[in-house]
Amino acid sequence: MATFNFTTSDSSTFILMGIPGLEAAHIWISIPFSISYLISLLGNIALLFVVGKEQTLHKPMYLLLCLLALTDIATPTSVVPKALCIFWLNLKGITVGGCLTQMFFLHTVSFMQSAILVIMAFDRYVAICNPLRYAIIVTNARIAKLGLMGLVRAVIFMFPLPLLLSRQPFCANHFISQTHCEHMAVAKLLCGDITVNRMYSFVTVFVVIGSDLMLIALSYGLIIRAVLRISSKKAHQKALNTCTAHICVMLTSYGPGFLTSLTHWFGQGIAPHIHVVLANLYFLIPPMLNPVIYGVKTKELRDKVGKYICRGDQLRPLTLNPV
Repeated sequence: MATFNFTTSDSSTFILMGIPGLEAAHIWISIPFSISYLISLLGNIALLFVVGKEQTLHKPMYLLLCLLALTDIATPTSVVPKALCIFWLNLKGITVGGCLTQMFFLHTVSFMQSAILVIMAFDRYVAICNPLRYAIIVTNARIAKLGLMGLVRAVIFMFPLPLLLSRQPFCANHFISQTHCEHMAVAKLLCGDITVNRMYSFVTVFVVIGSDLMLIALSYGLIIRAVLRISSKKAHQKALNTCTAHICVMLTSYGPGFLTSLTHWFGQGIAPHIHVVLANLYFLIPPMLNPVIYGVKTKELRDKVGKYICRGDQLRPLTLNPV
């Protein structure tokens, strides 16, 4: 991960407070944090391993799953280790440069994940509405190019955030009531006017996430129209089943993120620990559930995972009873 180097802040340190008001329960809170993180790592690494090993899974849809798995590994990895240091060791300090780097990385990965969900919606649209040309339109090379475009878009929109924060001095109060560095939480530490920061954050989320949701809604509107034209109930069910996993992943990905944004913008009267808990749910729940959702709903992937589990059982050494 690249580090932003701001000469005026090298000697400064922010203090991440963890979950304010629940400091006495930090040890207990660390248990679901660590369990969720381990499940996320195991599930997503297993998905990457199976898709990488199985030649029959080298298809656009599974390439998209791999891209999603990479974001699902990157998101909690940038938050949970530091949070556990706070909970277990009371190591709350983070340099200003490290804080801005973490913030940039988190928001970039979040926008990248949104782009992947749009590409997935496009994939499902072509698969259902234009199945005969699917293999021509949706190729591994095209998916890779779209994924790269999503990454470039995320970097372009997120790069101004640390620059905006570095143009004003921070106040003497360096305490952040969070487990990680989030843009508005850091912006509130600035001594000057943060209207520009607040407006840029709002407009960026509105433009990027809003346009992504519009494209997803358009794709599913066309999918529903195509499905309703099918006379066979069996074909109806099959078409809708291909979209179920993607819809579930969208709900788990966008839901906590929207709640977090709404509480920051309009929830001034909400208790601080509620803000923090909601923010951390966004980093913990989707990465843990996404590989499970696709593992359960995608038969081909489920069968391949089952094959490796069975192979592992067969390779387990046998214990022979003495004669």
